[in-house]
Amino acid sequence: MFRLAIGLCLFGFSSAMAADEPKKSAPIKPIDVVELKRTEPVTYDKDIEPILVKKCNFCHSGNIKEGKLDMGTFEALMKGGKKGTPLVAGKAADSLIYQLSGKTTRPSMPPKSEEPLTPEELALIKLWINQGAKVPSAARVKPKVIVSLPPATVYPVRGIVITKDKANLIAARGNMVHVYDANTGALVRNLEAKNLVSPDGKPAKASHISIVESLAISPDGKLLASGSFQEIRIWDAATGAEVKRIDGFADRVVALTFSPDSKLLATAGGAATEDGEVKIFDVATGKQVIDIKGAHSDTAFGVSFSPDGKMLASCGADKFVKIFEVPSGKPIKSFEGHTHHVMDVGWKNDGKFLASAGADNAIKVWDFEKGEQSKTIAGHTKQISRLQFVGVTPTFITCSGDKSLRIWNVDTGGAVKTFANAEDFLYALAASVDGTIVASGGEAGVIYIYNNATGALIKKLGPTGAIEPEKAPIKK
Repeated sequence: MFRLAIGLCLFGFSSAMAADEPKKSAPIKPIDVVELKRTEPVTYDKDIEPILVKKCNFCHSGNIKEGKLDMGTFEALMKGGKKGTPLVAGKAADSLIYQLSGKTTRPSMPPKSEEPLTPEELALIKLWINQGAKVPSAARVKPKVIVSLPPATVYPVRGIVITKDKANLIAARGNMVHVYDANTGALVRNLEAKNLVSPDGKPAKASHISIVESLAISPDGKLLASGSFQEIRIWDAATGAEVKRIDGFADRVVALTFSPDSKLLATAGGAATEDGEVKIFDVATGKQVIDIKGAHSDTAFGVSFSPDGKMLASCGADKFVKIFEVPSGKPIKSFEGHTHHVMDVGWKNDGKFLASAGADNAIKVWDFEKGEQSKTIAGHTKQISRLQFVGVTPTFITCSGDKSLRIWNVDTGGAVKTFANAEDFLYALAASVDGTIVASGGEAGVIYIYNNATGALIKKLGPTGAIEPEKAPIKK
């Protein structure tokens, strides 16, 4: 079965979409018609699918089938939706897919809020249809990837959490999850997976075979989740015992978050340049509740439940922040404004605003009710890797490749504090529920623990143990 670009939005046939367009709106300018000069045939795989992935990623596949149009496979596409067959092979002028995307027939697609096709992209689709709209030449089979244990000198810190009682700091370093005493910095335990075997068949004492990419602790403090290549593991936070393993992911699981009631676990990930994965699981059973297909057209980097647990925000390499209903997975809103990958997203405690962090060095604040950008916050000079709101306060923290950990006020957009003691690119951060302790970690495997009230660097924890902190100043 040939895989079609999920979420093809070139023609939304639903009555809801049609209703969005005013009955007496201004005429829509059609896309300019250009002729392509090429001798080789247009192929779906090479020429057409990339256009669909780039421009149409949100409407017609998986659980989202506007106008009852399923475009998850080529066969489903050809069956059409409410309006019938979307294209007539050999006759682009008579094909709805060409008419709607060319904006010569209403409702024009993509919707006016999205980026339209370029004349060259429309010309490629026209030529493909006129040449017979040939199916993909062959099913593309992804090669199986076998991961090995990372080198002993590779131990980036990709995730940090602080327990509810502030007794422990838990960090993902390399392929191991470590539990530390948050006050003394002493190692309490390492989390070791059950029956873990390396590719060469030897037992492996680690949390995962590959690098641990993400970490999350449940709001009730009972469970810990860690994500790695194609799998997640859930642990008993008190004892460190492995509770369950969930696999079947396409690639790395780079972000995890529990719902406010601790009953659901959302994941984000996916391979680069392929559809991002956003999934929700029932924590008690480990069963998948929903797979939000087409959530992003590239790797999904961040997920965050709304304070009431009724919505899930996600962000990704496609530069979008998107909101979905829980547990249906129905899309609610989409925010666009970043100029590079969106690396993380979080909700303010009142549910009215969100903040997102990007590889464009910018923080965007979004007004959920108005569905628009509220403000842009500048300050970091390199990619912002992670973002987290602090308890029920209007403040949130960010960490960046510029080696700094910063605290901001979402209401004013102002900087509250900067911790600039780090010596490497920062990937991970955490704050205690009451915000008194903050921590970060990065490429060199060092964890930095701060007293937020005084700004003092409490501890530095390296791969081989505690490091005496320097007396570096904290910028207010």
